[in-house]
Amino acid sequence: MREPAVYIMANRRNGTLYTGVTANLARRVHEHREALLPGFTSRYGCKLLVWYEGHATMIEAIAREKQIKAGSRKGKLALIEALNPDWRDLYPTLA
Repeated sequence: MREPAVYIMANRRNGTLYTGVTANLARRVHEHREALLPGFTSRYGCKLLVWYEGHATMIEAIAREKQIKAGSRKGKLALIEALNPDWRDLYPTLA
């Protein structure tokens, strides 16, 4: 999936959440899963892709990421539950 996307990673259901933005979702999620880059996701074990949303441009994706990050945890949980109520790892579904 090579398009701008906003995504949420988690370490478990209702656990620690990380919201990010990328131009290449499959590559970026792989980096998180394998802890290839030091930072929040490797420190807290956020290896499950539980939500994502594609955008036409990176500017739109960044604006959406800022909107999500400015929102509440409850709002993030609602996004996840609406798309992925079972909290499945969506990484295998990426083409």
